Amino acid sequence: MLKRFALLTVAVFALVLSMQAAMAAPAGGAELPSVKILATGGTIAGKGASATQMTGYDPGAIGVQVLIDAVPELKQYAKVSGEQVANIGSFAMTHEVWLKLASRCNALLAQDDVDGIVITHGTDTLEETAYFLNLVVKSDKPVVLVGAMRPATAISADGPVNILNAVRLAGSKEARGRGVLVAMNDQINGGRDVTKTNTTHVETFKAPELGYLGYIQNGKPYFYRESTRRHTTESEFDVTGLTKLPYVEIVYGHVNHDRVAVDALVAAGVKGIVHAGMGHGSMFPVTREALGEAVRKGVVVVKSSRVGNGQVTRVAEDDKYGFVAGDTLNPQKARVLLMLALTRTDDPQEIQRIFDEY
Repeated sequence: MLKRFALLTVAVFALVLSMQAAMAAPAGGAELPSVKILATGGTIAGKGASATQMTGYDPGAIGVQVLIDAVPELKQYAKVSGEQVANIGSFAMTHEVWLKLASRCNALLAQDDVDGIVITHGTDTLEETAYFLNLVVKSDKPVVLVGAMRPATAISADGPVNILNAVRLAGSKEARGRGVLVAMNDQINGGRDVTKTNTTHVETFKAPELGYLGYIQNGKPYFYRESTRRHTTESEFDVTGLTKLPYVEIVYGHVNHDRVAVDALVAAGVKGIVHAGMGHGSMFPVTREALGEAVRKGVVVVKSSRVGNGQVTRVAEDDKYGFVAGDTLNPQKARVLLMLALTRTDDPQEIQRIFDEY
């Protein structure tokens, strides 16, 4: 009886393996998609002193090929190769790396033998990189950013399954034309609306109020909505040949604020200021006057909010002072759009049109 049971168990296990292999094979004998992984470091490539170290680890300690080799299942779903663009924690992300990523993405996506791109990235500034690329990538082929909240050396590291899902998403036809995406924790977010909402939890990336674009279930993407704002092939922005981006900073509003930061930025030659205001973009009176003076000196001021949800729409004071309303973009996203807008114009009315469309 035990022998028959053992034989039956082996037969069932073999059947399951054969079914998994059949599911992994491309339909109709089609070739596997070709996906390029561009690595920038971050927690997903992080190394801790022990399997229980979840903070204070060394980000970007592991190279891209090690990440690929750690997930052998990738070869079932795509032809994968990798490049190391940077190897940093994303708190150290720079405009130079952004421009390098944009150039490399556009060059690779123009090739017939590349179907999609995955970018491994630290989570601290992942949302900013995703939005920047959403505005400057010139292809409808998928670009998917992915990270992890636990280092590669941790118990229950979330990086391997996130990479697998990201590669499958980047190689899928369903992801085409939807802008730059973020794939983490079995969820699909759009580059414009996604933000990090928790310092350490794995479900940190969300699009508050506006919601996920879809889910990944058993490696298959399911989309339920898409962004209506301009992106990628519909974007007017082109960073080809740029070596730096305009100088734009964020000023954070609070009780009993002053004008010191605004005046210092103007003196330093800032081209644009995003004000992270209270509520619906409200400003402390002294700060508002300083920002109005900055506008008269040629600095573009965009009103955003520190709240985290909702719109900042135009009010009477915006016409009086020449401010731009930042819509639903959080301060760090508004900064990205303002920098790119300033590569084209410094006219506040034209920049308001840009914020209304993107």
